[in-house]
Amino acid sequence: MVKIKCLIIDDEPLAQRVIEKFIEDTPTLELVGKCKNAIEAMQFLDEAEVDLMFLDVNMPKLSGTNFLKTLKNPPFVILTTAYSEYAIEGYELDVIDFLKKPFSFERFLKAINKVHERLHEKHKDKAGPVLPPVADNRRQEEEFIFVKSNKKSYKINYSDLYYVEALGDYIKIYTSEKVIITYSSMKGIEAALPVGKFMRIHKSFIINISKIKTIEGNEVELMNRKLPIGSNYKQDFLSSIHSA
Repeated sequence: MVKIKCLIIDDEPLAQRVIEKFIEDTPTLELVGKCKNAIEAMQFLDEAEVDLMFLDVNMPKLSGTNFLKTLKNPPFVILTTAYSEYAIEGYELDVIDFLKKPFSFERFLKAINKVHERLHEKHKDKAGPVLPPVADNRRQEEEFIFVKSNKKSYKINYSDLYYVEALGDYIKIYTSEKVIITYSSMKGIEAALPVGKFMRIHKSFIINISKIKTIEGNEVELMNRKLPIGSNYKQDFLSSIHSA
């Protein structure tokens, strides 16, 4: 079962613990991080995958709603606060639900059901994942994949594929000849690419290892562009490179 990856953003330790316990008790949820303010959350979102944020409204320096306004492609959001007057502003920002503290587990589950409904609505009119599911023992002898874009199927040779970049609900595939934008998740394209040839270096980037020009600090250079190496991916990436 694919779980919804959750991030808690709240400056109150007790509030964090309550939500954490509710997440633990919900089989479809997985806690991937906790942040005590918006600044920490910005960095976390830049480096890790998050499907759902439990976002406190009242936080020091930057409020939850103002933080949400700064995000270009935010995850789903459930606002949490003791003050109900923020509810209208929250819904104007297209949040999933508004939980007024203190809230019960039953009310928490009601909000989670709305997340599931939104996920269903998001995908029901889509043609489905562009790339077919690939087993873990994917065939390494294949040297290409097919992706759909603008009602066409493009054959992309691995040797021509430099890197993949996340773009909201879409991805951008950079090849030696063109850039192809297609509807897919990063998880989907990562599963379709052969292990050992391609590697995730950041929440937003998958690279062709053979195309690397240089590695310096927290950046990889390829195709005349420097891409960031996320802290959550750096150790595995460097270990893989140095053991090759």
